Amino acid sequence: MSELLRIDFTYADAARSASLAAAAEAARDTLVGRKGPGADFLGWLDLPAQNTAAQLNVIEAAARQIRSAEALVVVGIGGSYLGARAVIETLSPPFAAGFPIYYAGHQMDARYHAALLEHLAGKRYAVNVISKSGTTTEPGVAFRLLWKELSARYDAAALKQLVYATTDAKKGSLRSLANRAGLETFVIPDDVGGRFSVFSPVGLLPIAAAGVDIRALVEGAQQMAAYLEGPGKTFDKNPALQYAAFRNAQYRNGKKIEILASYQAGLAYFHEWWKQLYGESEGKNGKGIFPASVSLSTDLHSMGQWMQDGERIIFETVLDVENVPGPTLFSQDNDDDGLNYLAGKTLNAVNRTALEATLAAHRDGGVEAARILIPDLSPTSLGALIYMFEYACGVSAYMLGVNPFDQPGVEAYKNNMFKMLGKVGH
Repeated sequence: MSELLRIDFTYADAARSASLAAAAEAARDTLVGRKGPGADFLGWLDLPAQNTAAQLNVIEAAARQIRSAEALVVVGIGGSYLGARAVIETLSPPFAAGFPIYYAGHQMDARYHAALLEHLAGKRYAVNVISKSGTTTEPGVAFRLLWKELSARYDAAALKQLVYATTDAKKGSLRSLANRAGLETFVIPDDVGGRFSVFSPVGLLPIAAAGVDIRALVEGAQQMAAYLEGPGKTFDKNPALQYAAFRNAQYRNGKKIEILASYQAGLAYFHEWWKQLYGESEGKNGKGIFPASVSLSTDLHSMGQWMQDGERIIFETVLDVENVPGPTLFSQDNDDDGLNYLAGKTLNAVNRTALEATLAAHRDGGVEAARILIPDLSPTSLGALIYMFEYACGVSAYMLGVNPFDQPGVEAYKNNMFKMLGKVGH
C-alpha cells in the first residue's frame, strides 16, 4: 500500500468489506471511465497532474502580494472555503503567530460579520472572494460589505493589489465586477464542484497565502493519484477501494452513521471538509450514510458513553497520525497524580495507545472501525489523504447508486429563503 497512507481493518470484519471488492472495482471503473451520472464534473480527478510549475508560480506570486497586506479574508461557503481552511488549520502550528486568515460568507451571523468589520477597520487587508456565480447569498452579502469598506478607503489601483476573485472563466456577476475593476482572477474549472476543488485555485491560493507549501501538497495528491491508478489499482492494495467497500458494507449491515475520529486537535476543520464531501455527495434519493465526527480523546468524556453503549447504528473511521513531535513524559519524586508509570513514553505514544484502547473497546461493544494511518501532518501526507478521500467518495457513491456530483437538496432552502425575502422571480 502507498507509503503515504495505510488502511487497517483489525477492528472490523474485513471479510464483509472484501465481499464487495468486485462492486468497488466496478464503481472505480465507472468513475475513471467517466461513464456514470455526473461524469461532466470529474475534472478533479486530473487536478493534481494539471498543476504545472508555471501555474503554481502564478498562484504563489499572488500569495506573496496578499501577504504584503496585514491579513487575508477568504470569502466563500461550503467547498469554496472548507478545503482551504481544513488544510490551513491542520498544518498551522498551534499558537504560532502566522499570517492572519479570516473567513466570511460561510454563514450570515450578523454578530460575527459586525465583529469582523470592526476588527478589520483601519487595517490594510486583502480579500479572496470565491464564487462561481457571484450571486450565492452568503458570500455575496459578505463580499458586498467588504468591497464597500475597502472601496471607501482605497482607489482603483490599490484595490487591484488587495482583492482577488476566484470565479467562472467567462460569466457571472463576480466575473463582471472583476473585469470592470481590473482585479486579478483565478478560474474555478467548469468540471469541478466546490467540495472537490482543493487542488484548484479555490483551495491553493488561500493555502499558499497562509504560508503552506502548496507544491508539497500537490505532490502528495499526485503521488496518491498515480498509486491508485498504478501499483495500487487492485482492491487488495487500493485504500480508496477498500474504504469505499468498508463504508458500503457497514451501510448494508444497518449502520447508518459514520463517525470520523481523530486524536489531533488541528484536524477539527478537516472533519468539517470530510463531512461536506461525503454528506453532500451521498445524501440523496432517500439513501446515504450520515457523516459525523468527534475529536478524541476529548469527546471520549462526552460522546464516548454513547459510542460505547448506545444504539448500534454507527461505525467509525479513525485517522491515526504516526509521527507527531512533542514532549516525553518523566518521573518525579512526588507521584501523587500516579503518572510515574508513563515515564519515558512520548505524549504521542500515550495518545496513540488511547486510540488503540478505544478501538478495541468499541469493537468489543459492537462498533467496527477502519483505521487510516498517515505518517505525519505534512503537506505531502495531507495532500495524499485528501485525494484518497475524494477518490473513495466517488467510488462509494456509485456503489450506493447515487450521483456523487450534484446537490439538488441544497436548492430547497434557497428557494424558500428567496421567496420569504421577496426576491424577484420567487
